[in-house]
Amino acid sequence: MSLKIRVMPTLLYKDLGLVKGKGFDSWRRTGSIMQTVKVYNMREVDELVFVDITATASGREPDFECVDEIADECFMPLTVGGGIRTVEDVRRLLMVGADKIAINSAAVENPQLIRDIAERFGSQCIVVSIDFKRHDDGSYEVFTRSGSQPTGLEPVDWAKMADSYGAGEIILTSIDRDGTMTGYDVELTRQVSEAVSIPVIASGGAGEYEHMAEVLKEGKADAVAAAAIFHFTERTPLEAKHYLREHGFNVRI
Repeated sequence: MSLKIRVMPTLLYKDLGLVKGKGFDSWRRTGSIMQTVKVYNMREVDELVFVDITATASGREPDFECVDEIADECFMPLTVGGGIRTVEDVRRLLMVGADKIAINSAAVENPQLIRDIAERFGSQCIVVSIDFKRHDDGSYEVFTRSGSQPTGLEPVDWAKMADSYGAGEIILTSIDRDGTMTGYDVELTRQVSEAVSIPVIASGGAGEYEHMAEVLKEGKADAVAAAAIFHFTERTPLEAKHYLREHGFNVRI
């Protein structure tokens, strides 16, 4: 039996509040994090992704106190990203209530960190976050540090390497489509999904439930993450799951 499809709201945290971006830029405030978590508790969300988007660029460690407060209120699995650079950072985040951790820049700069975390805590708790842009010639490139740092890495190759180092999942985010609500990058999602043996979470671009169905079917994603669709429209994760179930997807309701 296949794993159930997950619908995962993403919370982007910047300067003590939640924000919504577009193309990883032009950040706009969206409200209180604790209030948002409480709302998602009532809406039967599968998992929550919380990312401190400025921690790495600012050279800060994760905000362990903030994560502790969120975890106390969060009644669903919680994935935490931003500012994670060491195995000790991961240990502390798990201690204060994170269920999984997501690493991006640190994984590119030191792929061995993926293996070290997996060996210490298990692959199931490590998610490698891959942010990418599509160039005018149709090629793709991985970017780090909130989309500001080109790496020269090709996303499919990097995803395969992350898989081989022991990552448990991949969150694949289109920087170009972030916040646009015009749909996921189905083509690259399919390429990555076919290249790795671990679940791929599609992120960046959801504006309609149809976009989720498309990236799950055509892009072969295992889960969908989204932010703007849930913060700026009347659409909800539970409605998304009802839509997906009606269209033949195995979801938990």
